[in-house]
Amino acid sequence: MCEINSIRPVYPDMIKPVSRKFDVVVLGGGAAGLMCAVEAGKRGRRVAVIERAEKIGKKILISGGGRCNFTNIHCTADNFISANPHFAKSALARYTPRDFIGLVEKHRIPYHEKTLGQLFCDRAASDITQLFEEECRAAGVQTFLSQRVTEISRTTEFVVRTDAEEFHAPALVVATGGLSIPKIGATSFGYEVAQQFGVKIQKTRPALVPLTLSAKEKKQYSDLAGVSMEVIARAGECAFREKMLVTHGGLSGPAILQASSYWEPGKPLTMDLAPDKNVTARVAAAGTRNAAALRNAFVGILPRRFLDRWVELHEPDDWTNASLEKLEKLIHAWSVVPAGTEGYEKAEVTAGGVDTDELSSKTMECENVRGLFFIGEVVDVTGQLGGFNFQWAWASGAAAGRSV
Repeated sequence: MCEINSIRPVYPDMIKPVSRKFDVVVLGGGAAGLMCAVEAGKRGRRVAVIERAEKIGKKILISGGGRCNFTNIHCTADNFISANPHFAKSALARYTPRDFIGLVEKHRIPYHEKTLGQLFCDRAASDITQLFEEECRAAGVQTFLSQRVTEISRTTEFVVRTDAEEFHAPALVVATGGLSIPKIGATSFGYEVAQQFGVKIQKTRPALVPLTLSAKEKKQYSDLAGVSMEVIARAGECAFREKMLVTHGGLSGPAILQASSYWEPGKPLTMDLAPDKNVTARVAAAGTRNAAALRNAFVGILPRRFLDRWVELHEPDDWTNASLEKLEKLIHAWSVVPAGTEGYEKAEVTAGGVDTDELSSKTMECENVRGLFFIGEVVDVTGQLGGFNFQWAWASGAAAGRSV
């Protein structure tokens, strides 16, 4: 990573940077940064949001298939991964899903619950970005778009320099996100800021990401791309009952994305292909025990194309009771060792990030750098699929915004 301290912009003699004074400078106009800015603005703070992109909330706009899964009504700290599993509790308790739902209803945005407590906009994700545009205006927040930060320094206050402007403030909030989805502008910038000020980082990795299969398994299953089915996917001690999707490169779908956040390279991923069903009991009860009977037993449980292939690859050597019992166990614990993940390009979030031991769980302020805050995805708090990462953005943003 580059050292931000080494970047020294040179301004032509006739062009001086425009110098602006604020109480709070927020780096990043995404979910967490916008929430922080609004909460701080409501407290009378003069707030500037500096965003590199040409519009705010680019990740909000593409989330949830364009409808933004903006929270989950069942959100608890148990839905998050962190080196410190207790860190998120305080912020999540003080800004709840009900709080954000209230904001959505205040702006008369229609929404619905899809499954498992996931709330989506009825119309489009742009309803949420428009909500924040209106809230920022009401709170007096100033937003600066298409601004590339070239230098950050600190003496008695923070100074943030962009290509043409200079921002001064006693408080700096880093809400620049993680490494996931680089095509919409994700970078390592937030981690570089942390390193500049001596803040420790937990190793980052793609999370909520499709998994790739070995060459052998890819050859066996890749032509089934597009086939999906309900499974229980297990990685380590965590299991998720949702849809699995076969892709050209491996496995995806909600169950796999969930499990991917807990999967460790080289370790197996286990799928229950027939939750709550006893498949081989139907075979044992049939007059004839053979592959055709097994395929018939799977009808209504697995898609025909997948079950034909799976039976072909796992047909037992004989059809004794012992073999059927062994096969039944395999059906409920089909194990594969993924070759890897599809990386940050396809990951919905980044696991790891700014070490929570460095931050106050109540305010998100650095323990050793007064006035410096980290919020949202850049922090080592990663939610499960289903609106939890947005809830962490709102909660951590609110915690910082109420403190700066």
